[in-house]
Amino acid sequence: MNENKQTNEMATGSIPKLFFKLAIPAVVAQVVNLLYNIVDRIYIGHIPEIGASALTGVGLFSAILMLITAFSMLAGAGGAPLASIALGKNDKEQAEKIMTNSFLLLLVFAAILTVVFYIFAPTLLTMFGASEVTLPYAVDYARIYILGTVFVLIVTGMNPFVTTQGFANIAMLTTIIGAVINIILDPIFIFALGMGVKGAAIATVLSQAVGAIWILRFLSGNKTILKLRKENMKLDPKIFGPTLALGISPFIMVSTESLLSISFTTSLAKYGGDIAVGAMTIITSINMLVTMPLQGFTQGGQPIRSYNYGAGNVDRVKKAFLMQFGVCVGYATLFWGLCMLMPNVFAGIFTTDATLAEYASWAIRIYMAGIFSVGFQLSCQQSFMALGQAAISLVMAFLRKLILLIPLIFILPNFFADKVFAVFLAEPVSDILAATITTIVFFTQFKKIMNKAKQA
Repeated sequence: MNENKQTNEMATGSIPKLFFKLAIPAVVAQVVNLLYNIVDRIYIGHIPEIGASALTGVGLFSAILMLITAFSMLAGAGGAPLASIALGKNDKEQAEKIMTNSFLLLLVFAAILTVVFYIFAPTLLTMFGASEVTLPYAVDYARIYILGTVFVLIVTGMNPFVTTQGFANIAMLTTIIGAVINIILDPIFIFALGMGVKGAAIATVLSQAVGAIWILRFLSGNKTILKLRKENMKLDPKIFGPTLALGISPFIMVSTESLLSISFTTSLAKYGGDIAVGAMTIITSINMLVTMPLQGFTQGGQPIRSYNYGAGNVDRVKKAFLMQFGVCVGYATLFWGLCMLMPNVFAGIFTTDATLAEYASWAIRIYMAGIFSVGFQLSCQQSFMALGQAAISLVMAFLRKLILLIPLIFILPNFFADKVFAVFLAEPVSDILAATITTIVFFTQFKKIMNKAKQA
């Protein structure tokens, strides 16, 4: 009954109603997941005397965190659309095999990443721009967080399989439970027990562990449509091969965030010192307030597009895309306006240091000048993913960061007297160019993809 209800709703339900039913919990889940990343920084930035240096040090860990997240996307974001398409074709057995293989891949990734990052954390953080002042804080936080890599991968990698079945509320609860625990434990470990940045990392690992247990219990229980089964617990190249192929695009999108973070921090450390790197830590956190809700909207719309694409319901795919496109563009534009009008409010959330707050406010207006265009970029790029178009999605993922942004970070300072201004300026220039190209390519290809689906 539950399975029939979910699939019938995907096939015949009202698109706006279904979109918001799935998208709102997904957005809430992303916003709550965002708390995992920024609540530590908020508390750390307010530690008396060492707050600014500790915040800068912990911010340098972002490059490693992004790499960990990228591997979860390789398996989770790659497998979930394929599982959804299989459901649309009424092939539940294949969908379960895809999900289970993705889970096994996550365990393999966790084992490798934990060993590599734990050993090389000090070296990597120094390469990323840590100074003698900020390195101790960065290492203290990183090594504890890295020990909880398996929990992070399970939560971020398996949650898309919950959403893709239509259980958006369960996916939302996965992150809410962990985030609430994190928010409660952070001040206890950081301030009450006097553990500083180590306490922040311990609180995060414990909260992620609870989230991982929650999601595994659901996916092995009786309420889920797709279940983790013992008989599927074996890696099959024919199953995980297409998953990795489709997951390469989100993997590159997220992993290049790591390379991007390294490019920014090394350039800013060279031209502006610790205060410029500290401002970048604040900006990165603010940028998540845009991108993570947008990812929530695209995740919420993904099951509708993928299922109906698999079922050949072209009109519903079009309506679902246009619904998502309008919401994403509207949200990104609204956030752009807020950043331009009151950057000091955003900076004040993360630091009590007046000098750092003033510097960050100036930098926010530059960096966020093109953030409105991200609504176009993510909506179109993620729609390629939802329709199983791995190759095009991969090219679009390369475009913004590898082809445009990272080169501009190093090129633009050669043309401006204010080198730090030039580094921050690279972001809006690449955002607008990439969004323009991606949107044109999507609307050009969308009709062709729909015609093939109709013929099939």
